Amino acid sequence: MYRIGIDLGGTNIAVGLVNDETFEIVKKKSTPTLAERDGMEIVEDMARLCREICDEVGVNVKDLAGVGVASPGIVNPTTGIIKRASNLRFFYFPITEILADKLGAKHVPVYAENDANAAAWGEACAGAAKGSSTSATVTLGTGVGSGIIIHGKILSGSNYAEGELGHMVIEFGGIPCTCGRRGCWESYSSATALVRMTNEKIEECKAAGRYTSMLNAPRVSGRTACDHMRAGDEAAKEVYDKYIAYLACGINNIINIFQPEVIAIGGGISGEGQSLIDSLMPIVDANMYCGEKARTRLKIATLGNDAGIIGAAMLESGLRGEA
Repeated sequence: MYRIGIDLGGTNIAVGLVNDETFEIVKKKSTPTLAERDGMEIVEDMARLCREICDEVGVNVKDLAGVGVASPGIVNPTTGIIKRASNLRFFYFPITEILADKLGAKHVPVYAENDANAAAWGEACAGAAKGSSTSATVTLGTGVGSGIIIHGKILSGSNYAEGELGHMVIEFGGIPCTCGRRGCWESYSSATALVRMTNEKIEECKAAGRYTSMLNAPRVSGRTACDHMRAGDEAAKEVYDKYIAYLACGINNIINIFQPEVIAIGGGISGEGQSLIDSLMPIVDANMYCGEKARTRLKIATLGNDAGIIGAAMLESGLRGEA
């Protein structure tokens, strides 16, 4: 049986046909979102890609077990309405109803969920958190995205904005966040935050007349401090250690609140792989409220950009708690 997962982003719409037994993406296509367009036009493109994929694989749209949409913003999975979405002109937009109509397959159920929640469900179904009933997935990108799975069910909250872990405050009165608050975890643990810390250290070294190989970097990215640290640069190591301390602080908060079996870490910084986990674990262990041996496992997320597609395709079970 096949399902379709749609990862609706501000830049691209990615659609995948997924085998719901193996979680394998059989066929995948994408198109630019052109987010300034009217929502109806965007959904028309989503439906078109669904039909194209089915035609190319030889599957009738009407035979699909379900279609799921992973969307940015606040999504009500019960009604299929996107209350509002960042970078998209969606305001109380009934995306599941419109998509079902555009597909012309009345008996195929259509679901919708926040994109970070869908990615977390994807990792729970087929990625780093597979086999666990309680997990969290944290994506370290421009911001800090996150989703929480409790007893095999996506945690949405009473207002469908649950799981915004990037906006828990870890330093009262700290650095301003894009959400309007100060001291949010996102402001200290996103890739954007790491770039800021790196630039601050470079300027500090310039002012003090201290050499750092980072001065020769053609451009500063989230990988700059990591790369130069591995090459033995002391200033880069100071940046990395500071970043890891903040990242571990938020992870400890997640553990103390939810006690998940697994926390999967994705996003660009996760490219550090096991060395990132090895750097985090001593701090996490030292600050864990519950010191039992059956501790939360930190893992690098494995699905990458496919997590949203797979999670969206499998939304039916994630919303019902049928893991």
